[in-house]
This record gives sequence, C-alpha cells and structure tokens, in this order.
Amino acid sequence: MQEREEVSVYFSINDAVSALRQKVSLIGVITEYTLPEMSRGTDWFCSLKLMDASYQDHGLVINVFAESVDKLPLVRSAGDIVCFTSITINFHHEKVIAVFKKSISTFALFEGKSSKSFIPYQASSSYNLGKLDIEVLTSLRTWLLNYQLDSGTSESILPLEKIRDGKCFDLVCKILTVREVSKDNWMLFLWDGTDAPPLSCRTKLNLELENPLPLQLEASLLPRDVLCEFPTVGTVLRVIVDQASEKLVFQPWRWVKIIDLVCEERFGLWCGHLKPSTRVRILSDEDITVIDRQRIYADRLPTKWDRMPSSALPWPPQITETDLGHLPFATLMDALTCSEVPTKFQCVVRVVAICPWQVENFRSPTGTCVYRIRLTLEDPTARIHAIIYAEDGEKFFNGYPPMDVLMSKRNALLGVAAEDGVEDLDAPRNPPWVQLCLKSYFVDDNDPWSSRKYRVFDTRLVA
Repeated sequence: MQEREEVSVYFSINDAVSALRQKVSLIGVITEYTLPEMSRGTDWFCSLKLMDASYQDHGLVINVFAESVDKLPLVRSAGDIVCFTSITINFHHEKVIAVFKKSISTFALFEGKSSKSFIPYQASSSYNLGKLDIEVLTSLRTWLLNYQLDSGTSESILPLEKIRDGKCFDLVCKILTVREVSKDNWMLFLWDGTDAPPLSCRTKLNLELENPLPLQLEASLLPRDVLCEFPTVGTVLRVIVDQASEKLVFQPWRWVKIIDLVCEERFGLWCGHLKPSTRVRILSDEDITVIDRQRIYADRLPTKWDRMPSSALPWPPQITETDLGHLPFATLMDALTCSEVPTKFQCVVRVVAICPWQVENFRSPTGTCVYRIRLTLEDPTARIHAIIYAEDGEKFFNGYPPMDVLMSKRNALLGVAAEDGVEDLDAPRNPPWVQLCLKSYFVDDNDPWSSRKYRVFDTRLVA
C-alpha cells in the first residue's frame, strides 16, 4: 500500500453518520472494542465504538477487517484516540456503521487525554501524521479533560454475587492478571469484591480417590508472588481466553467493564467465557460503579464477621462448634497467602468432597485405628485440602460413634440427600456453610511454601 496523502478534512462523527455510502476520514475517542475473531472469509475482524463532542450518546461502530490479528487495531485502553481514513459509512440492520477496508483504509492509535504525544502506538504502514491530525488530536484531548467515560447504566451489569449459570451479563471488575496456565491456554483473573454464589456439587463421592475434585481451574496453583497480590476477600473469577483475545492488551489492576460475558459451572467452580460479541471498556477509578465495588470491599475488611461468605449471612447453620470463637473469621485465601507457618484460622467453608468417603474407612484399619480423613474445603475465594487426623478426629466426631450415626454426620456435613435413612449419592449435593478451625503446617523445612498443609482442629460436628 502506498503512503496516504495528507487528509484535508476530518468529519465530526455527527456529520459522518449522515454521509451514507461515502468515504470519510474521522478522529474519535474509543469507548468500547470487541475481541478479534475470524470473519466468514479469511480475514480477521474486530469492532470499535467511537464518540466525540458532536456524538456522545450512542457512538459510531467501526468494523475493521485485516488479514491477521496483528494488523487489527489492538487498543490499550478505552479513552484512547483513533484516526481512521477512507472508511465507508453504511446502513446495516437499521443502524449506521462504518467499514474499514484493508485495501484503502488506514488507522492510527494514540493515547488519550493523559498524553501529549503525537506518535501513534500502532498504525497502518501507510499512515503519516499530518498537521490537521495534530490539531484534531489536541482538540479531542482538551475536550476529554472535562469528560468522564463511565460504565453506563445498563440493567445487564451484575456483580459476581448475582451471576447465573449460562446467563450473559456485563461485569464491572478489576483485571488481576492474565496468565498462560498451560501451553497455548490463557486465563483472565477477574475480581469485583463480591462473593460468587455457591454451586451444587455434581461429582460423585465414591470417585474422589481416583478422580479428586480439582482445587482450581488452572492446572496448578499460581506462583506465590502472584497469589499474594490477589485480594483475600471476594471471588476471583477465572475466564478462558483464546489466543486471539490474548493479543489484546489486558492491563492488570485496571478496572474494566466486560460486556456480554457468560459463566458456567465447571467442577463446581465458576468459569467465564469471552464470546465473539464480548466488548471491553477500560474504566476510571472515579467511575460510579467502580467506587461502589471498592466501597463494598472496604466495608468487609475491618470487622470480625464481614469476611464470612455473603451467602452464609447472617450466620451459618449450627452444624459445627469451635473452641476459638474469639478468632476473627478468615477466608481460605487468607490461609493460602499468610506468610507465617504455623498459623491458626477460623473459617466459614463448605465441605465439597471427602476422602475416604465410606465412614467405615474413616479410621486406619490396623494399629491404633486413628482417624485419617481428607476434606476438600471451599469458600468464595479458594479451595484447599485439609486433614482430620487422630485426636482432632476424636473431637470432631465426638469420639467413635456407631456407623449409622457417623454416616448421618457425614451426610449433614456434605449435603448428601437422604430420605428415611436412605442416601441418594447420585443427587447433586448442596453442602451447608460450617465453621471450622484450621491450622497451617509444613512438612519440608527447606520448602515451607510448597509443602504447606492444613488440618482441622478444635472443631466439633454437632449435627
């Protein structure tokens, strides 16, 4: 493509939408952008929504086509500015849209109001900066100084505490990190300070030994330095990202609005998916929804009780009792990231799996016949394994009750459905919230972090 001639006129967006079937050039502020996807042909495709002082209410959608993802506009942040030349204004499905044609159109991306640079951070190979570009850029940045992009008032905006399986929604959240969790598999970690609702357990108890319930959706626990940066209150949602989407610059620790996100249950954990229609808007810390999410989080930190899962409020059922009622509640993420070992915690959790699952195997078959059980515990922040061993088991089960009593206690703890004493081990389980005391310890003096374990102590199962 030859170097373009300097543009003599840039249309305002308000004027551009009236120029149907004409080629126009314009400069606008990016309010939203979609993730790259394959078109019906061989090209890659994405959309940007633009606004300027003349067209603030709805924005103009620009559909961009390119032969590869790298040649699409890879937007760093909503509020950045884009220059388009020779785009065509069309009327499609009763809406005015603009189309970027790779053979004749060009684009250049610039930082928004916080920048004074006129060097684009990405541009078509034939783009060259003109005097008029600088004038319009300067004017837009001046206008943006007194204009605040926000998350909008869509009824589709839901906090994580209100999500539903399979239902599309918009999420205002903070991007904590994006990680390659296995070869060519990327994952976003999103957080909004609220607790996602608990899910039913559909795995079978008798398969826990051969096929244990995973502790997280990623193949292994994140590195300590990453995990310790995460908030310890509120759900961290894992969102699967394909390779094309990963090329977008997801900026960690930025608040965003992700439009048209869908979540599903996977191994009893919430898993998010980005759809082809998913769009992203980077938000300011002063956005009204962001301020509300930060306030909710801040209110949960200082008190003894507010780290309790929100779905357990006002108080978990009296299925267990602990001897450490003076300890403030901690989340499982508090336990995972605590720098001191050993440490004691009082947590409100659900027991989502147990191994062994048959009560006659709760104690070792030979020798001292001590209790030796592994529980899988979860709260809105994490899952961990915790051991009930020896004298801790004696206290937990009130000695050595008959097998039918022990079975009843197990069923109450794990939410196993039973009618007239007959268990339905195939039915989905809804474990209740229970209070437990946990103690961290390590088994390798040279590697206390990786060898850290947890055991239940000073807790009685009274159901």
